[in-house]
Amino acid sequence: MRKYFRQAGYFAAILILLPYVVTILLNGRSSLAQDNGTSPYVTVKSDEKNRKISLDEYGIGILAKEIEGDAEEEALKAQAVLIRTSIYKSIQDEGTSTVLTKEYWTRQQMESNWGADHYGEYYEKMKAAWDETRGQVLMYDGRLILTPYHRLSNGKTRSGNEVFGSEEYPYLQSRECPEDVEAKEEMTVSMIQGSDMEVTGTDNAGYVTEVRCGSETVNGEEFRRTYHLASSCFTLQDYDGKTRVTAKGIGHGLGMSQYTAKKMAEEGKTCEEILQYFFTDVSLEEVTDIVIEKNEKGE
Repeated sequence: MRKYFRQAGYFAAILILLPYVVTILLNGRSSLAQDNGTSPYVTVKSDEKNRKISLDEYGIGILAKEIEGDAEEEALKAQAVLIRTSIYKSIQDEGTSTVLTKEYWTRQQMESNWGADHYGEYYEKMKAAWDETRGQVLMYDGRLILTPYHRLSNGKTRSGNEVFGSEEYPYLQSRECPEDVEAKEEMTVSMIQGSDMEVTGTDNAGYVTEVRCGSETVNGEEFRRTYHLASSCFTLQDYDGKTRVTAKGIGHGLGMSQYTAKKMAEEGKTCEEILQYFFTDVSLEEVTDIVIEKNEKGE
């Protein structure tokens, strides 16, 4: 008789839990976390050891580090969507145990960089942009996309298919950004040690793809990172035994130009309009089918 009641109890428990299990299978854990208003936790790289922090804290921290606090609301929201998409894509590609490596600002770093006079105002703007786009990501043909961005283009963004030599990035098409050319930071000049360097390849947007350094040939992005150049669009000129570098724009030139995004927001464009301009044929969707393991804080 006792065995009968125990089996009946098991059966009743299965009936009670079945809707919950089906919900997880259909919608993923992340949707459950969003339904009750809590934020999933993610593991992020730290100087001393890996840390688990809330997705909200991490996302707002990246947002604060990556874009100026005085940017227009719709530009901040567009940036927030790009950051969230990138986070979810990393987790989807690498699994829930992945350690996220994108650098972010803590609240203390925000105050240090912005100053006490602006900290409160800028933090609330960042948080509002993150909250108002909660759960929103960019997708193309039913999948999360690569969402690059840069501070300032040379007047035109780059083609993803051309940059990566692949047809997998039809949503990353070259876009005109004429106002970027008028920015005061548009052109920088610097000197690097050594000579006998020559740009030997550029893409259709004018960004360097190949540089000859003596008898060696290096990738344009690699050259930019090695010499800490402002942009991947640059020219080289021998100058008194050194090389003078004239760069246009700030960053790699792929994806969204933050400068143009801010100008578009100032002109009244919405977050979605900004994103649709820089990312072709994408859809702004809610995260419901991306599974993130929700951890208890401190686990």
